[in-house]
Amino acid sequence: MKFWTNISNIDKRWIYLLIAIVIIFPFFIKLDLPVSISPPTQSLYDFIDSIPNKDNPIIISFDYDPSTQGELTPMAIALMRHAFSNNQRVISMSFWPQGIGLAEEITSNVAKEFDKVEGKDYVVMPYIPGVSAVVLSIGEDIKKTFVTDYYGNKTDTLECLRNVKNYKQIPIVISLAGSSSPYIWIIYAYTKHGQLVGVGTTAVAASAYYPYLRTKQIVGMLGGLKGAAEYELLIKTNKNVKGRQMATIGMNSQSFGHLAMILLIIVGNISYFVIRKQKGEKA
Repeated sequence: MKFWTNISNIDKRWIYLLIAIVIIFPFFIKLDLPVSISPPTQSLYDFIDSIPNKDNPIIISFDYDPSTQGELTPMAIALMRHAFSNNQRVISMSFWPQGIGLAEEITSNVAKEFDKVEGKDYVVMPYIPGVSAVVLSIGEDIKKTFVTDYYGNKTDTLECLRNVKNYKQIPIVISLAGSSSPYIWIIYAYTKHGQLVGVGTTAVAASAYYPYLRTKQIVGMLGGLKGAAEYELLIKTNKNVKGRQMATIGMNSQSFGHLAMILLIIVGNISYFVIRKQKGEKA
């Protein structure tokens, strides 16, 4: 009884320490926990992988801020690595003033991994207020929408945009957001111009986009950290893409954290009933 009493009265700080250890552990030890690929993730991967003309750039819109980057930044990195491994050109942009700095940092860092050149292989657009007006304007002429890029270069001089005028030359727009920004792309880009749209969103918001998947209004979706981890596995397996897999590590930490919590709950319940029984109380 003394053992279970000690377990029942254990200092909470030891529990916090245990949870911290099991969460931190996967960051230092390489683990290959199984990851199943969901259809929305596979669909988005297959579409990007099958784009025939790699000179026609895709748009990745970083429609988020640092508050949700834990889930969305791993998606952005995985998508960017996939595109660059295919020699696919990329246009990075953001509806959010806080997001444009993230877009520039992530795009330029991943570009260095693949020796990609700014202005030739990718373009980072500056922040322009307006959201829906910006989406509609891109449908008319992207170079008039963004006269200069993030670095101040005139967009009509950039090789990456040489043959690009509007959505007709852009295979897909991928909106990474924890908010309603993807709806803007669906309403104005897809409905008006027929522009294909992909979505990357936080796990809590993913369920709202399944109706759009079923009606083919979006090509595919990455849902939360798990969706990002699935995409990392796809590009690692099929493209032999290397680099730190942030989402996979995060999912491993989540898995170990959840397992530790389950075990603690089981032990706590066993302790409770054993003590009651030994005291002669009815369970």
